[in-house]
Amino acid sequence: MSYGIYKTALKDGTTSFRASFYHDSRHIAVGSYSDEKSAETAVSEAERLYSDRKITIWNFRNFITQVAFNKAVSILNHRDNHVYIKTPIYLMQGYFIYFLDQKNILKFDNDDLFYYSTHRILTHGGHLYVNDYGSQYSVLSRYGIRSFGVKGIDYDFANGDPCDLRYENVIVINPYNGVRQLDNSGMIRYEAKIHINGYIRIGLYRSVNEAAVAYNKAVDYCLSHGLEKNFVKNYVVDLSVNQYQKLYKATTLPDSLKTAVNAVNQ
Repeated sequence: MSYGIYKTALKDGTTSFRASFYHDSRHIAVGSYSDEKSAETAVSEAERLYSDRKITIWNFRNFITQVAFNKAVSILNHRDNHVYIKTPIYLMQGYFIYFLDQKNILKFDNDDLFYYSTHRILTHGGHLYVNDYGSQYSVLSRYGIRSFGVKGIDYDFANGDPCDLRYENVIVINPYNGVRQLDNSGMIRYEAKIHINGYIRIGLYRSVNEAAVAYNKAVDYCLSHGLEKNFVKNYVVDLSVNQYQKLYKATTLPDSLKTAVNAVNQ
């Protein structure tokens, strides 16, 4: 058996060849392969990634056939920045990049380095998420953006690049359920709506906090009148208890909401 190659068997009995080697006293597991030749090639490619400085984070795809894409990123980061990270992260000056795949590269602030060093980013239906404690969490939720927030309505990017997830680039337009910002010829207002059989407009408000409280009051009305739906209420962090109660009391719910709830209950 060649250097760095170990013959093993999978759970179903299939023969597998594990490729690994040591670099600067660190054990580097390259991967498992169905044949010895592929495993040998993987070790050779991985060692070259460490030794050949002409291979960079931007051109390494041209030099690998057996080493997995993500593993190559980890190796190059270890070589250049002296930190081995299991997820496909490469440290830049003042920030880091995360290779979602060969074409999509995300940018993050170093404040998020520890988290994404231990959490792999996945995609589903165009949404970015991580698995954490057995549950899926949206990457955008770390910025206060709701899981199914809509770009341009609930959030946006200052430089227009949706792959630049550094905090200064992420603009949170609307952090609340049932609320959206409207721009009427430069006059910003906040519309509160709630979904029953269709969307019911609760009202139009001068501040996002007023709209968020109005939505909460509409939810309370629906629940107190027997409407069983999984509404998610807003936690309005900018208001004290007294301020919240004052806005709540001042909010008048439209007759259209009451009519819709009555129609469902009949």
